[in-house]
Amino acid sequence: MPTPNNTVTLMINGKTHGQWTNYDIVSDLLTPADDFSVTLGRPVDAVPTAVKEGDKVEVRVGGDTVLSGRIDRVHTTTEKGNKTLTIQGRDDAGILLDCSAPLFNAQDMDLNQIIEKIVKPLGLSKIRIDAAKTNKTHKVQIEPGSRAWDALTQYAEANGVWPWMEPDGTLVVGGPDYTTAPVAELVLRVSGDNNNIKRLEVERNMAARYSEVTVLGQSHTGKHNIKATAKDESLKLSRPLIVTEPDVDSQAEAERKAKKRLADSRLEGLTITAVVQGHRTDGGTLWQPGQRINVLSEPDGIDAVYFLMARTFVGGRGQGTETVLTLKEDGAWVLDADPPKKKQGAGKKDGKKTAHKPSENRKANGQAPVKPNKRRQAKKPKQELQVI
Repeated sequence: MPTPNNTVTLMINGKTHGQWTNYDIVSDLLTPADDFSVTLGRPVDAVPTAVKEGDKVEVRVGGDTVLSGRIDRVHTTTEKGNKTLTIQGRDDAGILLDCSAPLFNAQDMDLNQIIEKIVKPLGLSKIRIDAAKTNKTHKVQIEPGSRAWDALTQYAEANGVWPWMEPDGTLVVGGPDYTTAPVAELVLRVSGDNNNIKRLEVERNMAARYSEVTVLGQSHTGKHNIKATAKDESLKLSRPLIVTEPDVDSQAEAERKAKKRLADSRLEGLTITAVVQGHRTDGGTLWQPGQRINVLSEPDGIDAVYFLMARTFVGGRGQGTETVLTLKEDGAWVLDADPPKKKQGAGKKDGKKTAHKPSENRKANGQAPVKPNKRRQAKKPKQELQVI
């Protein structure tokens, strides 16, 4: 199998720029506007590259586009006979984060109508809603001057979904598909056999965890006594939280809000950070948030499937290439998105998609297949959340 191409290049105004001294490319489902930063050292008498702030840019790893957006900042430093050029930018969600939402009456509008009002006027045309159903929201308060991204997320959360940008510049409003097969297996054994994790950090945090969340609400029609409680049966300590929501249209919405608050607290309870070599899985797929990954770590007692929430590509000329993976509990984020049913896989055979098999890819690379002890099958974890 040929060596994967992890060369990072920027396509700007039809020209390809590369050979960066340093680079980092960040993608995070929880942070609006993925960003990149590249640095290039050059002789002081070299002609500056014709790159300007505001230019459209595609960031590529090998032949794959990982970010589409615009350049935010071009910075040069000249000292001791050398010049350093730094280019920074974000994906196309950057304009939603920077600019205000237009003023309009948003009452009784569904998500499609909201996107027409908020997103398209700012120049985003490639949009996909990955939700089987979206409802009209009777009242979501948007203050004059609110950022477009904040307004969009308010309406998205009211429908139990979340927005993010795909590498090709498509704005997606939906949620993860927890039925897809894991794309890779990360291994850290005490013996060192077949390890492919360079560094692993595991953080368990109780500060943001709650045993139950109660939402008290009142609808815009004046209906009182709307109450919903969601409980996390896996948390044995009593850590209750009561939240007041002034605009709740129905009992079902109160239940969804309580469930989301509890799921968010559970999401904060565990963070796994893994550093791996290169920017691709053994099968050649680029690491991308939204993937599911098997993790086996004997020192930490971990053997389960986790959800890739964020990743950062780092490297540069004369350096090794690394990827920092941020993993969260599988099945704990955006529980109510209900994405349209579709079959997905990491590869195709005879026109049909097939599930990724890490051991087969390692064998193709000339590596011994991973043989974890009593490996559990990848499956959607049971959520121990109870709504009252």
